[in-house]
Amino acid sequence: MSAFASVAAATLTAGALVSAVTLPASAADHARPERSKVQISAVQYDSPGRDDRSNRSLNREWVEITNTARRSVNLDGWTLQDEDGHTYTFDHYRLEGRATVRIHTGIGRDRSTDLYQDRRHYVWDNRSDTATLRNDHGRFIDDASWGHHRHGGHGGSPPPLTHHGCTRDRDRPTRNS
Repeated sequence: MSAFASVAAATLTAGALVSAVTLPASAADHARPERSKVQISAVQYDSPGRDDRSNRSLNREWVEITNTARRSVNLDGWTLQDEDGHTYTFDHYRLEGRATVRIHTGIGRDRSTDLYQDRRHYVWDNRSDTATLRNDHGRFIDDASWGHHRHGGHGGSPPPLTHHGCTRDRDRPTRNS
């Protein structure tokens, strides 16, 4: 191989390497689609006033779900569940971007900001419970807990709410509904 051919081959090889290295960088310039950020933002587990099982009292027990992203999220088939397995399934509902929906325990007329489980009994335990949100594939999205789980009382004021968010060990479907 002549000296000219060697230099030409080296130049072509170097050019090919530079091109290969710059391709991923230009692909990175394209923004990824925004992932949904749906979370449990608040829980009113202890209905204010007397727990008299009236529809008004039942509807004062609720969980708020917030979409912090700009894009809307289709919640059809998503579930909200307590520790005892009481499950609410979202039916043909789309949560707009940067919006919140409140899921009430009692009976009511669904609107864009308020949904109703249509139950005649309280769902959320006043002393301790966990609200768990899963997507339509049964994958863990978020949860919120309060009190001592299952084995202890908590007197006085309502226990504080603990918010967990999505973690890998919880990213498994549940079997009970």
